[in-house]
Amino acid sequence: MISFVITNIMLGIGLAMDAFSVSVANGLRESGMTAARKCVIAGTYAGFQIIMPIAGWLIVSTAESVLMQLHGYIPLIALILLSVIGIKMIIESIKADGDEIRNTPVGFAELMLQGVATSIDALSVGFAFALYDAFYVIPAAATIGAVTFVICLTGLTIGKAVGMRFTRYSGIAGGIILLIVGMSIFIRS
Repeated sequence: MISFVITNIMLGIGLAMDAFSVSVANGLRESGMTAARKCVIAGTYAGFQIIMPIAGWLIVSTAESVLMQLHGYIPLIALILLSVIGIKMIIESIKADGDEIRNTPVGFAELMLQGVATSIDALSVGFAFALYDAFYVIPAAATIGAVTFVICLTGLTIGKAVGMRFTRYSGIAGGIILLIVGMSIFIRS
């Protein structure tokens, strides 16, 4: 039991690093972020980190041959989603002044795209869970989600604190972080 928890905490830490980086970028971007807003953003990432392993497990359980064809495109999808969001953030930052950049909250659609893009690797983890039953998969996914939530709250707090000092360049830095995260997902696959 202890090894199960430790394994899934470590897995959660590894899977949450992309979401952490995006959280830092969002914190850089939004100076007026409240504690409730941080919880919504971190909760969104955590929710996707819970759903994706379960979805991957369900996919493998029902359609293994389709899975093998899809698996190779997962890093490319993450790269495209994060690149589009990052480039948009950089362009908006170049066009706007610093105060306008720092007070541009992440919209719902953008947050959903970020959630999918940062949790796509968790879908692959769900593929690996194919040999287990729901009594293993659901607590594992919940642990991954809880770890992601804590890590993303930390990232949002760090991004907000750092961004207050570098208002003029925070949007550009956030966009670059998203591009780097997208490229790293693509390259390491």
